[in-house]
Amino acid sequence: MPTTSTQKKTRRRSSIAVQRTVRGAPPAALLRGFALAVDSGVSVTIRIVGAAESRLLNKTFRNKAHPTNVLSFSYGRGHGDIVLCHPVIRKEARAQGKPLRAHYAHLVVHGVLHLRGHDHVTKRGAARMERREIRILRRLGVGDPYAVR
Repeated sequence: MPTTSTQKKTRRRSSIAVQRTVRGAPPAALLRGFALAVDSGVSVTIRIVGAAESRLLNKTFRNKAHPTNVLSFSYGRGHGDIVLCHPVIRKEARAQGKPLRAHYAHLVVHGVLHLRGHDHVTKRGAARMERREIRILRRLGVGDPYAVR
C-alpha cells in the first residue's frame, strides 16, 4: 500500500477558437497565446468583428448604440465568448500610440479576466483587475496599458 497519494492532478484542457469577419487582426495563434497567458484551462471563442456587428451586439446587450472595443459573454466557469471590434481597436491603438499587437493583448487578457469573474464595477475591483492585467501583460512583453491615458 503506497504511503503517498498516487492520484494524478488533471489539468483542464483549453479550447480557444478564433473567428474572423474582418481582416487585419493579429494571427489566431497569437490571440490564443494571449488568452492562455491568463488561464491554461480557458474555454473561449474569440470573434473579430467589424463596427456594424459590434454596434449591434453593444446595443442588444448593453443598450449602447455604438461599437465598442471588447465585449465578454460568460457562460460560467471560465467559458464564454470575447468579441473584439477591429476598427475600434485599430483606432484606439493609433490614438494611444501603442502597437496594435499590444492593444489586442490587453483586450484579450481583459476579456478572459471578465470570463473568470473579474470586473471593474467598483474602484477596488477595477484596481485589482488592472493589477492582474498589468502582471499578465508584463509576462507577454507588453507594457502597462494604463500608463497611456
